[in-house]
Amino acid sequence: MKTPTQRFEGTQNYVATDDLKVAVNAAVLLRRPLLVKGEPGTGKTVLAHEIAKAVGAPLIEWNVKSTTKAQQGLYEYDAVARLRDGQLGDERVHDIANYIKKGKLWEAFTAPQLPVLLIDEIDKADIEFPNDLLQELDRMSFDVYETRQTVAAVERPIVVITSNNEKELPDAFLRRCFFHYIKFPDRDTMKAIIDVHFPDIQKTLVNKAMDIFYEVREVPGLKKKPSTSELLDWLKLLLNEDMPLDVLQNRDPTKAIPPLHGALLKNEQDVMLFERLAFMARRQS
Repeated sequence: MKTPTQRFEGTQNYVATDDLKVAVNAAVLLRRPLLVKGEPGTGKTVLAHEIAKAVGAPLIEWNVKSTTKAQQGLYEYDAVARLRDGQLGDERVHDIANYIKKGKLWEAFTAPQLPVLLIDEIDKADIEFPNDLLQELDRMSFDVYETRQTVAAVERPIVVITSNNEKELPDAFLRRCFFHYIKFPDRDTMKAIIDVHFPDIQKTLVNKAMDIFYEVREVPGLKKKPSTSELLDWLKLLLNEDMPLDVLQNRDPTKAIPPLHGALLKNEQDVMLFERLAFMARRQS
């Protein structure tokens, strides 16, 4: 395997802030897992894809669910299938390796080219999940007890771990990671992101849409603040519907809900909140 020498500077499709670039390059140099936290929709998962593109590495993706166990990342032994084949007299039953299914860590450890391993949304799993991976991520090896073999990484893969902060991660796990929190983009960064996705969009439309977007995010009591990805969806809808600019510029304050609000507001509590704000504005006027 060949360690990538080029530094991560963002890509044509991904706007990376200076502090994010520093974090990525530090994690790659130290070959520590990069733990990335931030609001949903701030580009944590996409980051791993773009790192892989930037350094020319294959991406191995492990999407963690509430039912995911750490062992699944190493391997799984299908004893039921072996028992069934034994009852049917299948010759495969004599080699236990036929019933070992490789996990994502196994794939990453034995990949012919240095890969980027994404462990996505680690906080969705049981609280013991990160602890159960400590030794394997430290040693970069594990034992397959059924076949009495040891699987070891020739070289440490680049590991990116994302978390939405749904659960606190154990201190012992955090000590082994290089940490970065992706802050919500400020207006200048957001404009750069929009330019990547909509290079020919009218600047006045962007500025007014961003005014409304950031106003929505600042409304007290909002259950779910709209994210970057939702702003991009909203802009796409505004352009597709050929929404006149004056609809945004001269928006009636007694109609607090923005046009095509379903792209920004994702639950009934927030819609009702904006309806109440509109009602209060009408009362005051």
